[in-house]
Amino acid sequence: MPLLLFDLDNTLLPRDAAYRAWAEDFLSEHGLPPGDLDWFVTLDGGGYVPRSTVLSAVRRRYGLDVTADFLIAHYRRGINSHIHCPPRHIEALRAARAAGWTLGIVSNGGTRPQLEKIRRTGLGPLVDGWVISEEADCVKPDPLIFEMAAQRCGIAPTGDWAEHTWMIGDHAPADIAGAELTGLRSVWLHHGRPWAESGYRPTLKAAGLPEAVGQVLAARNAPSPRPDVHSDRRLRKAAAGVPVRATASVGARSGARSPLAAPEGPSTSVPATTGTLGEPVSAGRPGVRNRSGGFAVIAEAGPGSGAGSGTRAGGGPGPAPGGLRPAPTTAAAPATAPAVVATTVVAAATTAPPAAMAAGQ
Repeated sequence: MPLLLFDLDNTLLPRDAAYRAWAEDFLSEHGLPPGDLDWFVTLDGGGYVPRSTVLSAVRRRYGLDVTADFLIAHYRRGINSHIHCPPRHIEALRAARAAGWTLGIVSNGGTRPQLEKIRRTGLGPLVDGWVISEEADCVKPDPLIFEMAAQRCGIAPTGDWAEHTWMIGDHAPADIAGAELTGLRSVWLHHGRPWAESGYRPTLKAAGLPEAVGQVLAARNAPSPRPDVHSDRRLRKAAAGVPVRATASVGARSGARSPLAAPEGPSTSVPATTGTLGEPVSAGRPGVRNRSGGFAVIAEAGPGSGAGSGTRAGGGPGPAPGGLRPAPTTAAAPATAPAVVATTVVAAATTAPPAAMAAGQ
């Protein structure tokens, strides 16, 4: 089954807009000059400057008598309060699923902040799996992280799997170079920027996610529509970038899984009664058989590590607990842990104060 992988920040989610909104709130709350917003945005570096650097510079500039932990907690709450998944992005994901694609997320960053974004924006039930660099101990553009993503979506990264896989992302050195190294086709979200790399190029370019998904669906290797998912013209228009009127956004639950035995197949729709946070799900509403929950639970249970290089906002990879590093040649087994286990983990990720300034995003 063909696989479509997505970056998270500034691809599925408008991360920079959420950061800018947090910075505006911060300046207002502390009675600081609104004109300093551009200074905040420049310092942020699109999320690739470590949070320790950003927030330490903020504290020095304004002589704030607050701790590093206070600032990072303020930042986490603030940016998460503004993060959202645009309705047109949700419609594009649904269109890709209706067209027969397996969907996954590949994100560089810290496990807790990235998992919280997936949970808060309702992306969990819309994809088949995800991998986050910190818990995976592997960072884009390393091909291994893309192979791990395939595993967690229920696809064995063997044989000609790469020929049937696309990557959509905004960051050339991570997303597009990673796709090139792994043998995947790619779509680069240019966001109005010119292409600046000479050693590699994306397969296609797009201004935004709906256009990118529409290009992938129109590609020659696009599969036939899945018989188990209703496909309508409205979803296809959304993926192609045609404005549509959204009806309702998806509820914030992450990686919905049924504790009962699920039908075979990585993307089979199964009845889900609760999400990982225990929220009720409407009767008859399909839930995606997401295979990443167990990995996230194991990773969150162990101690995190410092930031690595090349990741947005310093959320680099750390060693996974117990040396967890799934072999890339074996398909991942379906997650069968009760939903209550993930509830504890995600709740901890939401409420536990960060131990250091090193986690980013």
